[in-house]
Amino acid sequence: MKRIPLYLLLTSLLAACASEPNKTQPSAQVEDRTQASKSAQSGDSTRPLVPPQQQGVNPLKDPSNILSKRSVFYDYDSFEVKPEYKSMVEAHGNYLASHPQAKVFLQGNTDERGSREYNLALGQKRADGVRKMVSLMGAKPEQTESVSFGEEKPRAECHEESCWSQNRRTDIVYQGE
Repeated sequence: MKRIPLYLLLTSLLAACASEPNKTQPSAQVEDRTQASKSAQSGDSTRPLVPPQQQGVNPLKDPSNILSKRSVFYDYDSFEVKPEYKSMVEAHGNYLASHPQAKVFLQGNTDERGSREYNLALGQKRADGVRKMVSLMGAKPEQTESVSFGEEKPRAECHEESCWSQNRRTDIVYQGE
């Protein structure tokens, strides 16, 4: 006799599971995020895809950024920018073009060899050469100022090639730094 009530109980449970859901309960809303996900992956988003810890980092002070490099070095008695420095100078030109409020001082330097007048002229040619390159990348003339220090501001003080090579340079100095 116990088998019949158990059978009825199981049948009624199965019947309850098979019935239609109660229509008075609201259905759950599902948000479709596939379009937002696709645009973020394809780069169509208007927000830059920069990790939060890197947002706000000044590229001029970030050691891993080419803009943190600020000196162009030259061969003896030359004012031609060497190929290894061209990408750096171009990066500074692009930065200036995209940041119209920024201003740089281009400081031409020489080693101690040569007369004072010659070194001032050579330092000016070095600074002017870098100025011309950044202007070709879009920097405005009012954003750049070139000056020659000649031999007056050496980076290294010894009297041999290892020091002289460090003194033959143009330094890119941003205003306010």
